Amino acid sequence: MSQYSNQRLSVRIKEIISSLILTGAIKNPNLSTLVSITDVILAKDNANCTVYVSSVLENDKSLEKSVKALNSAAPFIQSRINSVLKLRNTPVLLFKEDKSFKEGERISEIIDKAMKEIKSNE
Repeated sequence: MSQYSNQRLSVRIKEIISSLILTGAIKNPNLSTLVSITDVILAKDNANCTVYVSSVLENDKSLEKSVKALNSAAPFIQSRINSVLKLRNTPVLLFKEDKSFKEGERISEIIDKAMKEIKSNE
């Protein structure tokens, strides 16, 4: 499968999972509707798929619970993906926390603090 087809499939999987979360089709009380799918990485053979999830909330426990809820609902999500995309082999989904936004904020705060120290020393 070409790289272009792989990217298109990743985008479609991201759209489907996002819509399932937003519409409440995944019936799990631990799943927050304030989570978003930030990235979907497919293996070259489309057998496995890593889905990165981030949360708007500051609470890391909420994100952790949502990721666990998504991993437990992975077979249901895979069946919905297969029913929409009609693939020969649906990739096995693995959900992981995406902490890049929080790391970016932390680094930005460190830079701001360093800049204030430099300006105060001048």
